[in-house]
Amino acid sequence: CGDNVYVGKHVTIKNINKLSLGSNISIHAYCYIDAYGNIEIGDNVSIANHTSIISFEHTWGNKTVPIKYNPTKTGKVILSDDVWIGSGCRILSDVIIGNRCIVAAGAVVNKDVPSNTIVGGVPIKPLKKI
Repeated sequence: CGDNVYVGKHVTIKNINKLSLGSNISIHAYCYIDAYGNIEIGDNVSIANHTSIISFEHTWGNKTVPIKYNPTKTGKVILSDDVWIGSGCRILSDVIIGNRCIVAAGAVVNKDVPSNTIVGGVPIKPLKKI
């Protein structure tokens, strides 16, 4: 964990031993972060309220047991430097958000985001280069 890290009220962090934090980070109220598959957050990152970051996903291949008991598949999440995540976003496993990016409020990030890009939507699409 770097310096100057703010964690707001009612934030849930699971598997903290697999979470790496840079400096100058803010994680606002009611965020949910599960680092089971590893999460790296760079410097100068702001994560707005009610955002979820999940570094694993459920599988459903074994039909002999309910889906909730099927194995999970991990996938690292990287939020690079100078990233702003808007309110209520869902960042799914196995994605990299490049440097100097903005994720619009309510977006679902299910694929990599190139540096210097604003993305939004469900699922995300590029909105503008910055």
